[in-house]
Amino acid sequence: MLTIRKSQDRGYADHGWLKSFHSFSFANYYNPEFMGWGNLRVINEDRIAPGTGFGTHGHRDMEIISYVLSGNLAHKDSMGNIKGIPPGDVQRMSAGSGVQHSEFNHAPNETTHFFQIWIEPNVRGIPASYEQQQVPPASKRGALSRIAAPEGGVVKIHADAALYAGLFDGDEATTLAMALGRKAYVHLIRGALQVNGVALAAGDAALLDNEATLHLTHGQDAEVLVFDLAP
Repeated sequence: MLTIRKSQDRGYADHGWLKSFHSFSFANYYNPEFMGWGNLRVINEDRIAPGTGFGTHGHRDMEIISYVLSGNLAHKDSMGNIKGIPPGDVQRMSAGSGVQHSEFNHAPNETTHFFQIWIEPNVRGIPASYEQQQVPPASKRGALSRIAAPEGGVVKIHADAALYAGLFDGDEATTLAMALGRKAYVHLIRGALQVNGVALAAGDAALLDNEATLHLTHGQDAEVLVFDLAP
């Protein structure tokens, strides 16, 4: 089964300094039909105005991934990490037994545009940890680069899930085999793309349940995130 969620059907919040699209129920946006998909709980598309950001706040028992598209996300946490996350990097923070952190855009003239992703862990109470790595653009060109997974990804997550990123244009295409009973979530960041023959536009998502394969074709300057998720 494949269901399309159109970009305009997402929740939206405009706080002035932050403009955010919510794919699933989050903060003041509540939609009982979209509380998550499998163990994917949050996928927010955030734009932070220059000189602003999220003040120090806490998380517990959640795998949090940041995927930066433009600008630079300044991260500081109670583990002692003080990092800048540029476009092309993927960051993973395992909140585990508890962590405090902040996220800011210190660039004077540029909006920071990024995806904030939360995945429910398969272990709880572990020590909080942090990892950040670059994802080479060539690894995503016409393919799905495995950027987060329990093992074998660019960063390691403590969850029964895998996250892929890809760039597709023209004849570039790929197929991802899905194990029986798994769910998949495809989010098109930009451009146009077909998922199993169904067209997506920028901001659209495809929710797949019990599909044996996932085919990505007919890309037009497309950048995409693909999640392989527990039921």
